[in-house]
Formats: sequence, C-alpha cells, structure tokens
Amino acid sequence: MTVAERTIQELFDLSGKVAIVTGAAGWLGSAMSRALAEAGATLVVTSRDGEQAVSFAASLPGSGHVGLAFHQADTDTIPAFVADVLERVGHIDILVNNAYGGTAPDIDTATAADFDNSFHTGVTAYFLLAREVVHHLRSRGAPGSIINIGSMYGVVASYPSAYEGLPVNSPPNYHALKGGIVHLTRHLAAYWAADNIRVNGICPGPFPKEQTQTAHPEFIERLDAKVPLGRMGRPEELKGLAVLLASEAGSYITGQNILVDGGWTAW
Repeated sequence: MTVAERTIQELFDLSGKVAIVTGAAGWLGSAMSRALAEAGATLVVTSRDGEQAVSFAASLPGSGHVGLAFHQADTDTIPAFVADVLERVGHIDILVNNAYGGTAPDIDTATAADFDNSFHTGVTAYFLLAREVVHHLRSRGAPGSIINIGSMYGVVASYPSAYEGLPVNSPPNYHALKGGIVHLTRHLAAYWAADNIRVNGICPGPFPKEQTQTAHPEFIERLDAKVPLGRMGRPEELKGLAVLLASEAGSYITGQNILVDGGWTAW
C-alpha cells in the first residue's frame, strides 16, 4: 500500500507537540527554544532561576508556554519535575537536554570534584531526565524525540595554541563529559528504538557568547583560523537542526551526533 508523501510543511510542523528544553534561556538554548516554538510546539522551558524561566517562556512565539525553575544537578527532583510538567501540559513529546553548569578549571588545577560535578550535571542528569520522559512516552505508546546537546569537544581535542597566553581555557572535565554524551546518545538510541523513540545529539562547534567575542578578540581570531568557513557560529544556525531532529522530518534519524562546526572537524 502506497503511503501519501507528506509535504515539507507537514513534516516540520510541531503543532500539538510539547517540548521540554532545559537551560532554555541561555545563548544556544534560547535559539533552539524559539525554533521549536516557531514550528508550532508548546514549550516547557527551564532555568535555575524560576523568574527568568517564566519571563523567557512569555517571550516565545505562540501561546501556552511554561517556564519552570529546575536545577538538574538535583537529580532526586527529576521524577517530580516530569510529573509537574505532565500535570501542567498533559504530555511530553520532545526533550532537549541542554542545561549545563559545571566548573571550568585549567588542566593543571582540575580536581576530582570538578569532574564529579560536571559528569553529574552533564551526563547523569541527562540520562535520568531522558529515562523519565521515556517512561511517560512508553505509557502513552507514543513516539518521541530526545536531543542531547554535546560539543565538537566531545569528538576532537582543542588546540592548545588557541588558548595560550589568554584568560580563557578548555576545561578537561568539559571535554570528558561531552565525549560521554556523544556515546550515551548512541547507546540510548539503540535501546529505545524499539519504542519508536529517537535519540540524537547536536554537537556545536565554536559558538562563543557575545561577551567573549567582545572581551577576547584575539581568541576569536585564533578560532576563526581553525574554521574552514572562517568565522564563529551564530545561535540561529542551530535552529534548523533542532527542528529537524524534533520533527517527523527526522523520523529516520537516530543514534547520530551531528556536528555544526563550520567545518572545524573536517580538517
């Protein structure tokens, strides 16, 4: 039996879908949140600052968005958080694991606590929140999409020369945890595919905040030299991929960690 081919508008349409985005008001999280809202989804956005979350939710296009205080490092609160979301909006279809709050130590001074805290917030919490959402999806017998935000630094090392002599660094705990996210994404995708739940990763390359670009122009010049496209990424350049992976347009994509890096890792 031939199935009618859906239009591109239908494939990318997220109307009726509910998406959780953690750390949503940040530099990259805000752009991805707006993308999902622009595609028609209802957003539940989180921040450790509840007022900031509420304010950001109100700024999104569309209606019905919810802003909640949530600190994913407090992993014991994850089941109650998901239950609260369900009580407020009824169901969940999409999760974007984006929040991160680890330390940024130098390679010569990083401690065990730096690694423990980073992994707990950036790997353990990602897994536990994803699993809680999967329990809900299974109970509905519904498909779903989980998007983990990794980094190109989970795939390649940084260039020491890019940081030499500057008050910026490339934390070893960050590299390690993002490498963990890259492989955790593959593992979860393989195990949850039977439930029609897709798990993918977005691995941004150099997307420094505006403050960093203004404060450290020499650093940005060094990074530009490492990118085939010759410039830093703009947050809006993650929007299309976020919607692709969240929507039916990406229905046959799972277990992938897609690099958005201006060609950095192509050298």
